[in-house]
Amino acid sequence: MRKRDGQATIQRGWRSLSFRPIGSWRSRALARRARELSDRAFAELARGRIPADLTTVAASQLDLADHWHAAGATRQAAEAVNDAARLLFHRAIHFDSLHSPLASDPATFLARWRQSATVNQLTAARGRAVPATDPPADRPLRLLVLTNGNPHFLREIRERYAEHPGVELRYAHLAEDPAAAGLLVGAVTVMEHRLGGADEYGDAVRQWLQPHLDWADTVFVDWCVLAAATLTLIDPGATRVVARLHSFEIFTVWPQLMDLSRVDELVFVSEHLRDLAISVDPRLTAGSAPRLHVAPNAMSLTGFAGDKPADARFTVGVIGVSSVAKDPRWAVAVLAELRRIDPRYRLALVGGEISTKAGPVARRYREGLDADIDALGADAVDRREHTADVPGTLRGIGVILSSSVRESFHCALVEGAASGAVPVVRDWPFFAGRSTGARSLFPADWVVDDPRGAADRIAALTADERVWRAAGAAAQALAVATWNWPVVAPEFDRLLLPATDV
Repeated sequence: MRKRDGQATIQRGWRSLSFRPIGSWRSRALARRARELSDRAFAELARGRIPADLTTVAASQLDLADHWHAAGATRQAAEAVNDAARLLFHRAIHFDSLHSPLASDPATFLARWRQSATVNQLTAARGRAVPATDPPADRPLRLLVLTNGNPHFLREIRERYAEHPGVELRYAHLAEDPAAAGLLVGAVTVMEHRLGGADEYGDAVRQWLQPHLDWADTVFVDWCVLAAATLTLIDPGATRVVARLHSFEIFTVWPQLMDLSRVDELVFVSEHLRDLAISVDPRLTAGSAPRLHVAPNAMSLTGFAGDKPADARFTVGVIGVSSVAKDPRWAVAVLAELRRIDPRYRLALVGGEISTKAGPVARRYREGLDADIDALGADAVDRREHTADVPGTLRGIGVILSSSVRESFHCALVEGAASGAVPVVRDWPFFAGRSTGARSLFPADWVVDDPRGAADRIAALTADERVWRAAGAAAQALAVATWNWPVVAPEFDRLLLPATDV
């Protein structure tokens, strides 16, 4: 198809491409089997049941994808491998459940995925024509901060480099960029392009992103989702690319669609997240892999300090409970143990409800949570909506609890510690038993194994007001000295700035 002039025309061009199916008895047989198995599996998932043969069903789609790929039918191959990804990375399995095979045994769970010729083509290193180079010494570093995810974790970073005399900063949130309209598409078109098709889509992406890359010395792309995958579709030239992976991305297909050979530095917010990412994606240990770094989230913690009333020591708080991964039922179990000791203990669940629209697995979890709370009585649990005044909320909380099954860092826990609340951290099950996890991130005495252990720690440190205040003050001092933004900021300087400017 002839390339047309203009962004909009290019977008219409790649969207209007038609693909003629390659018909054969084998094609029809593979497609029929994959469709029948997948329809049944998706129907089970829609009912909240995880199919026992899910990896076998996904393998049928990968067989089909490899067939189409060998025949040169890139669109059909992309659609089939995307159906496999929709099964393997389904939210019911990894986000709405209290365990995940990507955490417990990724090699077995992804075995057929990794063996697929189509997937190997999708994840192949294409490299870059020239290595990233240092910026000229006679002008400020041109830093482009790029995202299409939650910008909350960029606030301190953007403020620091907007005021830095050695940096010229640009910020682009791609979901808000009108020039990107129609280009931040679903996974199928990205996959198709990486398989050697959808060239006009690639041309449109290049036309859109190339001016950004030509201007920037360094690109910092936050969240390894669609924007990061799209960015690595094109050669960045001499521009240095730094990407940051937070947590949830590793349980999606998007990091798999990034060309990691076009990323110079990959940043994780904790060691245990880095280690999990390596086990999920072995490309991170290949010769073409980016350099791996660990840098905590950017948090300003000094504003959380404040006097707590004496009765706050009996309020246990969990900040952010709107997802199953936060496992507020575990927190309710802790409260049940505490109220056997002293009925003054109460639980504050802050951050809204688990959405019943998320799916039947999440809906059943919320029903169980409601029943657990009802069993404790009306005055035991205080359920609060999301609040913008987290410091104010934390002043009434004497114990900050991390009840999650998985966390990459858990900012709310650290903010609670910075407020002077006593921290209690569940040994997050997704990482428990590994060499890195909650116990490698936080002091060992903060971490507990079960609700009984959590209740014992809370009771011991809150029975006496002076002991409680001393424990809170110690946690506050450690949090500010370890994770406050002025302490962490030099790590970002080392990542983003030329050595002479650090």
